[in-house]
Amino acid sequence: MAGGQERVLRRRIKSVQSTRKITKAMELIAASRIQKAQQRSAAARPYSEQITEVIRNLAAAGAGGGSPLLEAREEISTVCFVVIAADRGLAGGYNSNVIRTAERAILAERGQGRTTDIVTVGKKAQSYFRFRGYDIAESFTGFSENPTYEDAREVASAVTARFEAGEYGQVRMVSTQFLSVGTQRVKDATYLPLERVTDAAGSSSDDGGPSGDYEFEPDPSEILERLLPRYAEARLFAALLDAAASELANRQRAMKSATDNAEELITKLSRVMNRARQDSITTEIMEIVSGAEALRQGASGSEDLLLDTTNARELFHDQIDQGRGHVRQNR
Repeated sequence: MAGGQERVLRRRIKSVQSTRKITKAMELIAASRIQKAQQRSAAARPYSEQITEVIRNLAAAGAGGGSPLLEAREEISTVCFVVIAADRGLAGGYNSNVIRTAERAILAERGQGRTTDIVTVGKKAQSYFRFRGYDIAESFTGFSENPTYEDAREVASAVTARFEAGEYGQVRMVSTQFLSVGTQRVKDATYLPLERVTDAAGSSSDDGGPSGDYEFEPDPSEILERLLPRYAEARLFAALLDAAASELANRQRAMKSATDNAEELITKLSRVMNRARQDSITTEIMEIVSGAEALRQGASGSEDLLLDTTNARELFHDQIDQGRGHVRQNR
């Protein structure tokens, strides 16, 4: 019985050791990719800042009065949610936090009598909402860890076209904002209409210093009409880059925790296996001692029985030496 338990424990230890190798490798891979994701996010930030500055100058020149991407709807009947999650799991609470935030917002909008539509980015969000019967207008997968600007343009085009056509009264984006390797925050923000542009344009940040006067060719409204879709794409691309970095950071932490738990489980199982082996050896020793004692009492001076007792003692010592060897080998 003890030998069977020992074999079962040995198989479990080998299984946990194999799992630990996998989780350790995934942890190292995620750690090596985080720095690249941070660099991409930092490299895309100047473009977003510059296009925001150009749009602010155009708005200051009187452009943007009739742009559909800037106009807020008086009545909002349909709200679209762009949910940015991951294509894979094993990232801790990354996917569940985004999906839970989006689902709460969807139910809140439905509680107000509005219709909701969902555009998912990532297989996890797609499978979750499809399994629960939500209406999914568009689904984009395959680039959650390494998004490109073309991916952002494809997603933004699908959303802005319907917004400009009047199908959506508002578009909200639920994603994860990357603050640092140890801190990420789920963010539910309005994507369309482009409120940041109107706020930036409407606020005159005069600090008393000289300001430049720009002449635009062609008309500022025409320039703004061409730049607003690019601005929407840049915002979405920045969100995708933040989500990719957040996914890798969460996966690194999750795999590190899994590796630590595997090491702790291996230690516990090894102790249980050693205890079972020692119990087995002790039981065998007790049986040999009891048999030798019975032979000694029934010998009555017989030489044959004395010889059997001697053999039993030798066997007893052999078993003790064997048990010591097992314990030494395990150490």
